[in-house]
Amino acid sequence: MSITATTPRQRILLVTGVLGAGKTTALRALEDLGWEVLDNFPIRMLERFIDNAEESPSSDAPLAIGFDSRTRGFNPQAVIDLVKRLTLREDLELTTLYLDCGGNELVRRYNETRRRHHLSADAPVSAGIAAERELMEPLRRWADIVINTNDFSSNDLQQAMRTQFAPDAGPALTLTVSSFGFSRGMPPVADFVFDMRFLDNPHWDKVLRPMTGLDAPIGDFIRRDPAFGEAFARVRDLLLLLIPRFKAQGKAYVNIAFGCTGGRHRSVFMAEQIGAALRDAGFSPTMLHRNLGSRAADLVEGQPAR
Repeated sequence: MSITATTPRQRILLVTGVLGAGKTTALRALEDLGWEVLDNFPIRMLERFIDNAEESPSSDAPLAIGFDSRTRGFNPQAVIDLVKRLTLREDLELTTLYLDCGGNELVRRYNETRRRHHLSADAPVSAGIAAERELMEPLRRWADIVINTNDFSSNDLQQAMRTQFAPDAGPALTLTVSSFGFSRGMPPVADFVFDMRFLDNPHWDKVLRPMTGLDAPIGDFIRRDPAFGEAFARVRDLLLLLIPRFKAQGKAYVNIAFGCTGGRHRSVFMAEQIGAALRDAGFSPTMLHRNLGSRAADLVEGQPAR
């Protein structure tokens, strides 16, 4: 194939990993992003497929190809050798994504779906998972991108895929500023995480407790903390320094998360203040407050400061 400076490279993403780690969810997310998707593809036929002008997809559409250890004649080293050969081609931009997950979580998922593992035979499902992990390890080491879905919900994985693989994002930068509660788990996808638990906690004021960081009395309370002003200024200045640099490097998404204990007061207020500062600087952040509607509880908040 003759390549010129103006010939677009076909973008191909190989999606693999251990069974149960989320390959189907990842491929559906890619399809929603405009990728052409093929699942359970006999990967040994990839080169023939690409070279067949009638079967190969338009170069305008990125192509995601899913395969796993169930593929007939599956040989991880043969896959790696094939990928090495294809990456030398000037008409292709080839990337390998490996989806991984912890053994205990995979066992839980198998038990939940009541499916058998194809490598377990009459042994427990954990034996099949261990055998597959050993089989797939060369591909895991080789992969360009590894996403561990151990703590991911289906929605978390979809968000991770959107962040990593949204095609043709162009020069636009999508900013998300969110709040969350550490007691209710870390956000799965964040480029910056700022911990607001050093600030005085409005939860221990019975009048303020039912309110949230969107209410003015909460803001007044947090502003009175001597640490707030300098902390806010430093976080704001750091983000205003780095965000344009991310944009210049072609990053399409930047996710900024603020956490406090319960995710209802300090993190919400700081996120809103940073969001306003970013808007003043010409950005258009999306605001998300994950735990705003959660119940205020002393057990969640721990002990009040003495």
